[in-house]
Amino acid sequence: MHIAIIGKGNVGTALQAGLSQLGHQVRAVGRDALLVHQAALASELIILAMPFSETDNVVTALGVAANGKVVVDATNLLTDSLHLAAGFDTSGAEQLQAKLPAARVVKAFNTSFAGTMASGHVKGEQLVGLVAGDDAAAKQTVLEIVDALGFDAVDAGPLLMARYLEPMALLNIRLAYVQGLGPNMGFRLVR
Repeated sequence: MHIAIIGKGNVGTALQAGLSQLGHQVRAVGRDALLVHQAALASELIILAMPFSETDNVVTALGVAANGKVVVDATNLLTDSLHLAAGFDTSGAEQLQAKLPAARVVKAFNTSFAGTMASGHVKGEQLVGLVAGDDAAAKQTVLEIVDALGFDAVDAGPLLMARYLEPMALLNIRLAYVQGLGPNMGFRLVR
């Protein structure tokens, strides 16, 4: 599959490595609007792995190149002081879907640290890969990718569940960096 990753930071780089190892044709680009648009045009799936504050710029750069495509939102709607930038009546993923109405937005990869994204594991333990979205086919595609990377892929329900995945990511971040547990950790679903 041809995949465009918007964002060349830790998350984008880790996903690029993991997805490339699976045989996908992956192109990661930074903030250059022309490169974002070109990468999206040439892709079947787009992953947003940049700070949420860049969303409007990326949406503008994507334009119609995102129409009909699966757009994976791996961002988190956080303030600079590590708090939620929105309450529980919306999410960054829902806001993204409203800005890209012809795309098929799926929330995934936001509850794990970059160091786990290429394998879905930490300290020998399989992490849960929670996926939320309204388009069943798009969500299934992302669940298959999450599973292939090594996560325990779990359907978290419709896109509105991103309202809870984003706070879960905030908890993870605060545990790691505020409480001092470090990023070599993650969530596992025991069932």
